[in-house]
Amino acid sequence: MTRETSRVAAAVEAQLSIVTALRTAANAPSPTGHAIARNPGMKLDLGFLESARNVNRSALERRVTSLTKRRSIKADNQAAWLLRAVTCMDLTTLNSNDTAERVRRLCAKAINPFRADIVEGLGIAGANIRPAAVCVYHPFVATAAEAVRGTGIHVAAVSTAFPHGLAPLDTRLKEIEASVRDGADEIDVVIPRGLVFSAKWQELYDEIVQMRAACGEAHLKVILGTGDLATLRNVMLASMVAMMAGADFIKTSTGKESFNATLPVGLIMVRAIRAYFEETGFLVGFKPAGGISTAKASLDWLVLMKEELGRPWLEPDLFRFGASSLLTDIERQLEHHLTGRYSANHRHALA
Repeated sequence: MTRETSRVAAAVEAQLSIVTALRTAANAPSPTGHAIARNPGMKLDLGFLESARNVNRSALERRVTSLTKRRSIKADNQAAWLLRAVTCMDLTTLNSNDTAERVRRLCAKAINPFRADIVEGLGIAGANIRPAAVCVYHPFVATAAEAVRGTGIHVAAVSTAFPHGLAPLDTRLKEIEASVRDGADEIDVVIPRGLVFSAKWQELYDEIVQMRAACGEAHLKVILGTGDLATLRNVMLASMVAMMAGADFIKTSTGKESFNATLPVGLIMVRAIRAYFEETGFLVGFKPAGGISTAKASLDWLVLMKEELGRPWLEPDLFRFGASSLLTDIERQLEHHLTGRYSANHRHALA
């Protein structure tokens, strides 16, 4: 066994010991810290990248169709899966008319995501079932950090000239550093999509490496902007470069594109994650974002993660939803589970 092979084998063994520890019931409280060893990245390997170029769209679409039809999650099991979805949520407000007060209301909802009667009916008082993070623009990071202090909820900042990512690199790096100083412990960065179209892999890799360095101890989520990338091949290649550069998570979309998170795109990204794990032994997280607004859609994504990557990727350390209105629909579904009736959205106000 070569020294490199031995190193990878040791990394795999260490990661799998963590994975085993994460095998808990679907409705169990989630860990609130970053428990997974961070992906350190690797040198840009164009040979490895070339091996990932071939993408069979029709096979991916057939797989997605079969995934969503094979499982029917009902009754108490559905409620448990929906509670799991909440614990994997980045509760988000990214509007041009955001205010500090709106962000504080968002944080209050994250701390107490369900009405008291729903909590009592489900018997989850004290279970600490909350969104994993709140996600805001940089000017509101300090407000959010103060509002969730001591709760275990992370603060994610969208930085690097979100959503287009076209500001000078130095400006983008300074924004990351400012968000970390203000209290963000997760940074969602957006890549310039033009680097993918022109196959400037070294330039893209170098930018993400510098973003990772600017994050320090904060975790780096790399937004690919999949709605702009045109092909699944581009999505696969951009995913691989981001992980090689040290991304802790790869994320589908900004939520501002013409279309955002779709299951075929998600499938190609999670298969990139699996290939990277098999190559390096490091686990990378996945975050679909944009257009995920119903409880049914959240179940489809959870099934995708369970079937393709396994139970460990149902934990917030490795899976997140980028969501704003999703929590409202999940709360409505949980009330229906308890009472047999659907309530109006305004009874589950968010912000």
